[in-house]
Formats: sequence, structure tokens, C-alpha cells
Amino acid sequence: MDFNVEIIIRLVLASLLGALIGLEREIHGRPAGFRTHLLVSLGACLFAASSIEFYRVYGNFSGSGPVGVDPSRIAAQVVPGIGFLGAGAIIREGASIRGLTTAACLWIAAAIGLACGAGLYAVSVVVTSISLATLLLLKKVEGVLKRDKYSTIKVWSDDLEGQLERIRNILETCRLELVDVSVEKDVETSKMYFEFEVRFSTGNLECRVVDDVASVPGVQKIRLD
Repeated sequence: MDFNVEIIIRLVLASLLGALIGLEREIHGRPAGFRTHLLVSLGACLFAASSIEFYRVYGNFSGSGPVGVDPSRIAAQVVPGIGFLGAGAIIREGASIRGLTTAACLWIAAAIGLACGAGLYAVSVVVTSISLATLLLLKKVEGVLKRDKYSTIKVWSDDLEGQLERIRNILETCRLELVDVSVEKDVETSKMYFEFEVRFSTGNLECRVVDDVASVPGVQKIRLD
């Protein structure tokens, strides 16, 4: 088979496999979706194929000296490069972090592209199948598991003696475990600001936290992130 035709097959396969993973992310409304994963896989495949072609053209095969080109050098730059792209997909929202799965998908898409570029067709298909099974099937398993969740509770209040303990007692009654507490006091206005980082198990919340904290005398505003 002509080498150029082989390269085209590799590029097309990398695009299709990367698009399959991106389609799952697109359906779930993630910012890095169908097109992003397709392009990542396609680009990684081209880097790998280019590395191999450079080696074929410029490599020293006479045995009279060291090999002139290392075929792994260009493809190796995909690894740190995709790390920057994956970091851009990770978003911090309060005490929680979103985008880790999407970042991992981008990483896998790049790896699949590199494998296609190297001609590892069967490996690429198997890895894509495992990735899709992980994203589609294990998501249902996660839905039935009890796991810890984290939230941030922000409270604005009048400066009253014992206010911190009153709010803390309500949170403990709601079976919320305090991970961290910060307190800010405005002396001029006699106002206080509390920020509680809490942890709880899914399905284990026994009260309406916002309403219970809001009922404490002196509390003016509460926010749950």
C-alpha cells in the first residue's frame, strides 16, 4: 500500500475515534466536545505520522554513524502540549471542581491519535471502546453510589456574641462535617461574615440548611455554593 494512502487512513481513523469520545462529552454539554476531541486526535495523529516520515526520509540507515533523527521527539511534545489544553477544561466552582473527566478525555483522544499515527489500529479501537464504556456505563454506577460531596456556606450576620457557635450547631445537626471555617468581622458596621466549607454524604442531608441557618437571629443573608 502506498505510504500516503496509509497516512490518510490513519488520519481518518484517528478523527473518527476521537469524534466518538467527543460526542459523549457534547451530549453532556461539556465545553470541549465533538469538534475539540476530533481535532485533538487528528492533530496528535499527524504529529506521530510526521515523526515517522521524518525518520524515514532523514534517518541515517547506512550504519556509518548515529541515527540522524529521533522519531519520537515530535510526538513526545504532544504530551505536555495536551496538558495545557486539558487544564483549560478544568473549572473550579466554589468547593467543587468540574472538567476533570473532559480533561482526561482530551488526554485519551491525543493518545489515540498518536497510536493511529503509529499504525496501531487495533490498540486504538480497543482503547476507544474502553473509554466509551467507562464514560457511558460507569456513569450509571456512580449514580447509585453514596459519596462525599463538598459545599461552601456563606453567611452575613450582625455581630452577636456566640453567633458562630449557633450556626455551627445547626450545621452539625444537619449532619454536615465542617472542613474549614473562616470568620471576617467589620468593627465599624458591627457586621460579621462566616464561610463554612462542609462535607456530607449524598442522601444523608436531614434538614433544610438554608432555611435553618436563615432562622438564626441576626442572620441577614446566606448563600450555598
